[in-house]
Amino acid sequence: MTELWVERTGVRRYTGRSTRGAEVLVGSEDVEGVFTPGELMKIALAACSGMSSDAPLRRRLGEDYQATIRVSGPADREQERYPLLEELLEVDLSALSDDEVARLLTVVERAIDQVCTVGRTLKTGTKVTFEVADEPLARRESM
Repeated sequence: MTELWVERTGVRRYTGRSTRGAEVLVGSEDVEGVFTPGELMKIALAACSGMSSDAPLRRRLGEDYQATIRVSGPADREQERYPLLEELLEVDLSALSDDEVARLLTVVERAIDQVCTVGRTLKTGTKVTFEVADEPLARRESM
């Protein structure tokens, strides 16, 4: 299983890392070149929807179809949460008839609803736990 963690690199700045070698810069909205945690959540949702819908779109539109999934939703700062996230799939369906578009959209929506783990988690909620260790995990494991 891929391990994930963030390391503090400055005031309200972190680098997210994985054991597969991926990195992402995370920080405050006022810092250039970083994503906020909320932006990463939105990107994860859009990417998950895209990946979940890839097979039916690829089958109908071809291997090289172009798609952009935009995601938006302002934060409710009083409750510190996102009450609504809206996704918009931009894809050229002009070669399809109205009936073909309707069928394809049904299949795409069904695929996203069934296999987009991020969307399913956001829609149903999840339990989150948090604990504090007073020393790095690597040092604790070597003892």
